[in-house]
Amino acid sequence: MLELRDVVKTYVAGDERVHAAASISLVVEAGELVALYGPSGSGKTTLLLLAAGILKPDSGQVLFDGGDVAAMADRQSAAYRMRDVGIVFQSFHLIPGASALDNATVKLLGRGAARRDARRRAQPWLDRVGIGSKAARHPAKLSAGERQRVAVARALANEPRLLLADEPTGNLDSESGQVVLALLAEICHSQGLAVLLATHDPAALDFADRALQLRDGRLTDRGAPPDPRPVASEMP
Repeated sequence: MLELRDVVKTYVAGDERVHAAASISLVVEAGELVALYGPSGSGKTTLLLLAAGILKPDSGQVLFDGGDVAAMADRQSAAYRMRDVGIVFQSFHLIPGASALDNATVKLLGRGAARRDARRRAQPWLDRVGIGSKAARHPAKLSAGERQRVAVARALANEPRLLLADEPTGNLDSESGQVVLALLAEICHSQGLAVLLATHDPAALDFADRALQLRDGRLTDRGAPPDPRPVASEMP
């Protein structure tokens, strides 16, 4: 599904060269949740942006279904993100004046769906993430955990094949964070999504099929996390 081959990405900060990705190779299969674990500044977000086609590597390839994302023109890259990729951010990025349902329709509307059809298609995803009864509420009337679940529904409403989650529990308390992680794992496995999750939260590793440690732009395979907890029972 997603493959990075010998990807290099370097930033220049003053007189210093920062290696955000130092010849990284990585594969994420359909139905697999891979956690990138490491401290802030280790290169996790850069890898997600490379996978999304938002950044281009200095060298190496970013492949999705065999096609080179890094070689795409801007319009092709935008279409790839709209069609195949869902992104969940740490900071939610919800529209304050829109209901949870209308927030969940953003990608559908961006692909040209009529508003009524977009709402019809988004509502089941709000139901799936456990917030369907609050579809009419605006973000200010939702808890942080509920807002993140709206963001998950928005990312999935267009039925992408690849989900990128950047510190999705960073603004949540531990209980809400575990609910969101369980939700992402359950959807990954039931829908056959490829999921790449960046985190510095060690609790996230319990929900991953595979954990990769990232430090100073270098990747170390940590294998499968020990004693993974069941995910289906964690959903409210």
